[in-house]
Amino acid sequence: MTTIPYPLILASSSPYRRELLGRLRIPFTTISPEIDETPRSGEQPDQLALRLAIEKAQVVATRAPGSIVIGADQTACLNGIALGKPGTIDAARTQLRTMSGQTVVFHSAMAVIHRDHVQSTDIPTTCVFRILSDEAIERYIAIDQPLDTAGSAKAEALGIALMQSMHSADPTSIIGLPLIALTHMLTACGLDPLLYASLSEPR
Repeated sequence: MTTIPYPLILASSSPYRRELLGRLRIPFTTISPEIDETPRSGEQPDQLALRLAIEKAQVVATRAPGSIVIGADQTACLNGIALGKPGTIDAARTQLRTMSGQTVVFHSAMAVIHRDHVQSTDIPTTCVFRILSDEAIERYIAIDQPLDTAGSAKAEALGIALMQSMHSADPTSIIGLPLIALTHMLTACGLDPLLYASLSEPR
C-alpha cells in the first residue's frame, strides 16, 4: 500500500458522505464540525450550502493542521426557497406534499482545505418530482425515515422512486458528496485517488 502524503479528514458525521468517500479507497477519518447552520438574512440556498461547507472544513482544519479536510453541505431549493432537513414526520410530510409534481434543485456544496488553501464548488442536481399521493408519501416516510435529509428525499434509497427525472454533472452529487469534483480537488492537493487508493477498504 502506498502511504498517503497527508492525513485525509471528512468534516461530517453523515453516514452517506462517509460511504461515498469510501468509494475512493483512500484511508480517512471523520470529525463532526458541530457548527451553527442557521441561514443568514437574505442568504440564498446555494450561498447557504457553500458557506456551511467552507465553515465545516475550516473548523476541522484548525484542529488538524497539515491535513486535507473535506467539508460538505446540501440544501434543497423550491422556487427560491430553501428546504432543510425536516426533523419531524409532520415536516417531512409537508415538504413532500409541497414538492409533488415540482422541480427542485439540490445544491451539493463542497470545500477542500489544505494548508490554508481553500477549494470550493457547488454541484446542483435538478430533480422533477412525480405527482405523489398522500398514501405514497406516508409509505415512503415510513420506509426511508428521511428526517435527516434536505428536502425529505433519500435519493440513495427509496427516495429515487419519488423522482420523474434527475439531471446533474455528477451522479453522486444528489447524495451529498460530488465525487467527480472531489477527485480533482484532492489531486490538486497532491492526493490523486488513482495513485493512493488502497487495496483494502478504508475503515
